[in-house]
Amino acid sequence: MKKLTLASMPQWAMPSMLRLPRLPWPGLGQTGLTLLVALASAAVLLTGCATPGEPTPRLSETTPAAVGLADSATAAVSARWWAQLGDEQLTRLVDQALRDQPSLALAQARVARAQSAAQITEAADGPQAQLSVDAARQRYTENGLVPPPIAGSIRNTGTIQAGFSWSPDWYGQQAAALQASLGQARAAQADAALAANALATQVTRGYVALTRLLAQRDVAERTLAQREELRQLTQQRVSAGLDTQVELVQADSALPDTRAQIEALDEQIALARHQLAALSGQAPNALDTLSPSMDRLAMPMLPTSLGADLLGRRPDVVAARWRVEAATQEAKVARTQFYPNINLTAFVGLNAIGLDQVLDGGSRQYGVAPALRLPLFDGGRLRAQFKGREADVNAAVAQYNAAVIDAVRESSDAISSLQSLARQRQAQGEALAGAQKAHELAMQRYRAGLGSYLIVLNTESQWLAQRRQAVDLRAREMDTGVALMKALGGGWMDDAPVIAAAH
Repeated sequence: MKKLTLASMPQWAMPSMLRLPRLPWPGLGQTGLTLLVALASAAVLLTGCATPGEPTPRLSETTPAAVGLADSATAAVSARWWAQLGDEQLTRLVDQALRDQPSLALAQARVARAQSAAQITEAADGPQAQLSVDAARQRYTENGLVPPPIAGSIRNTGTIQAGFSWSPDWYGQQAAALQASLGQARAAQADAALAANALATQVTRGYVALTRLLAQRDVAERTLAQREELRQLTQQRVSAGLDTQVELVQADSALPDTRAQIEALDEQIALARHQLAALSGQAPNALDTLSPSMDRLAMPMLPTSLGADLLGRRPDVVAARWRVEAATQEAKVARTQFYPNINLTAFVGLNAIGLDQVLDGGSRQYGVAPALRLPLFDGGRLRAQFKGREADVNAAVAQYNAAVIDAVRESSDAISSLQSLARQRQAQGEALAGAQKAHELAMQRYRAGLGSYLIVLNTESQWLAQRRQAVDLRAREMDTGVALMKALGGGWMDDAPVIAAAH
């Protein structure tokens, strides 16, 4: 029986991974094919000389059920949720911030860089071809390898050459590298969405805080006006002999304290305006006349339960999930480093000493250079590198799990706070009405000479405290509602178009 060798094996009978195209150059086709088959065979036989060792135990990604998410959908949030608050001034401010804030431009630049890296990785997966044209004039040494009459003479040389290189992805290294790059690009896209949502939230919460400060200043100004009225009334009662100088001194001392409170509020209002101007990419004094009213803000309908789809709406969770995928693919790339790497390089062109000889048929040159690279002994470098990549996978999974827990906690906290604030506002409304009624009765008795000034001050303090608390509760409710919309992902969905590198 005739012995069957790889060289004599017909093309159709070879394993699919060893079937290589015939080479187009005369005289090299069968020889080149035989050489490549021999290299491939050696690669298969030598696989495993350097081994990755025992696999590292992998962490498991948490599930929606494990963090208490219901098997249902969460009510959707509008992509431009800030517009639902009903204040056109706020809407314009957030839109301007999203358009002009430098931090968002930085996030978009990072997305572009990640996409470019993915495109570079994809381009490296295919065959590479180059064309080079070179010309040189040089003196050839008399004591070198070139013999006379060229040695010692000055000659022109020219080269026109096309080159071709290809590294077959037999073990999936290039495919895994591409998927890792795409994962990083998708994570960068989610990060950019997270930055935009965070900026819109920061502007909106700053706007709500400014409305609270302005409302508190209105209360303080009404307090000052009321205490000035009481001071005049006390002066009249002292002149009539109905009150003593003690009551007048008390009335006078209340005025500077209230003015100091107004001044402190003015400072906070100025700082809040500066912050909003900076967030929207404007000069610090650009919003010095901004005076929003809390009455113009409307609380939209918000969900009261959380579904499993929350994890697909949070940009930070999605970014963490893509980084798990990227780390997993990078670990695959590190594993393929233990396998053989075969590169095929070929060239064809013209080369001659003397530019007039370049296009002569005798100046043609061509060649093929297949190469095999296989790690044998590297002191454990590849194994350590692979273990490091596996550790990166576990780190990415841990970060993902932490992001999921934080997302659910943040959303649950906001829902619980909103429910509590609704009950607090109802009870506080009753307390405010009672304090106002008590103050009105005390004023009536004081004007009629039936009550003391201390009773008026006491009831006034309680009434003003309830009014300030009403403003704070309303502001807290709006702020918590904004925080919940951010916690629900701000209307973002992971449906960004596949980047060009995937085509």
